Amino acid sequence: MTVYSALAHASVHIPPGRQTVAEAEDRFRAHNPGITLSPGVLRHMYGLQARCVAPADEQPSDLAAQAARTLFDEHGTEPGDIDLLLFAGILADMEEPATAHVVAAKLGLGCPVFDLKNACNGVLNALEVADAFIRTGQYRRVLVTTAEVSTRESRWSVDDAADVLHALPSLSTGDMGSAVLVEAAERPGILGSRFFANSWGWQAATLPNPYAQHRTLGHLRIDSAELVASFDGMPEKVRGALHDLGVKAGDLDLVCIHQPSVAFTKVACDWVGVDPGQILATFPTHGNVATNTIPLQLAAALKAGRLQRGDLVGLFGFASGASSGLVLCEW
Repeated sequence: MTVYSALAHASVHIPPGRQTVAEAEDRFRAHNPGITLSPGVLRHMYGLQARCVAPADEQPSDLAAQAARTLFDEHGTEPGDIDLLLFAGILADMEEPATAHVVAAKLGLGCPVFDLKNACNGVLNALEVADAFIRTGQYRRVLVTTAEVSTRESRWSVDDAADVLHALPSLSTGDMGSAVLVEAAERPGILGSRFFANSWGWQAATLPNPYAQHRTLGHLRIDSAELVASFDGMPEKVRGALHDLGVKAGDLDLVCIHQPSVAFTKVACDWVGVDPGQILATFPTHGNVATNTIPLQLAAALKAGRLQRGDLVGLFGFASGASSGLVLCEW
């Protein structure tokens, strides 16, 4: 019998802490008394209202494990049912071991685990890997987890006025944990995936590794214009990939797309060829939750009744590096 893979469920853990744009701007001004920052600039530039902030003592593994526990409860899955756990976050508890081990230990899992990283496209790549493992018969249930505590990388101090634009995107990030369950199925669930890269654009958004920088903590630096430019040629490839999979944008019942800002979300919708009205807007009230963005939209759609079995779903990712990806599935 031919084995396929399918997305079975998606859950998130949203930390209770909140920081409004006014609070973030006030803190930035307090750290930079010589820099003028207009009131409401974060809302104007990014469309942000408030962002999620995790408790200071919680690590990425805590958020990921809490999301996984929610998934187990909602889907009726037992920890012992999981054959493989992947962790796809950008930020990690530590350099060694893999954060996937820490998540698995907190969940009481005894299955194989490993980390997988590709900036904000980590979860999409993890779905690609899970699909391949399941279809080749190596595993039957793969739990994809991720979590970010990106607010801790906020740039509260800048070197000079010219550095402000490179620092402001870090004030729009949000913390969150997510889990997506991929299972073996008798019918095709994940219908196909395609990924592309313009690796020459990697310098547009960087967070240096302190261990590679002689234990000097670097700053999150994002050149928004350079980042957008690094996606040159990718929109055509993503649209072409959708066409190659035999689907038109109008055929999709649900579209989930990476949301680093309201403006970029609209641009990405135009790139993909979908109506922004098809998107569940998550950025304004959560911030840029990075690898959690796609799972958050899936979980929100399930909760709102906008995602039903049999729906055709397009998952579109655009990440620094730069990379873009598409995972097409029937829910």
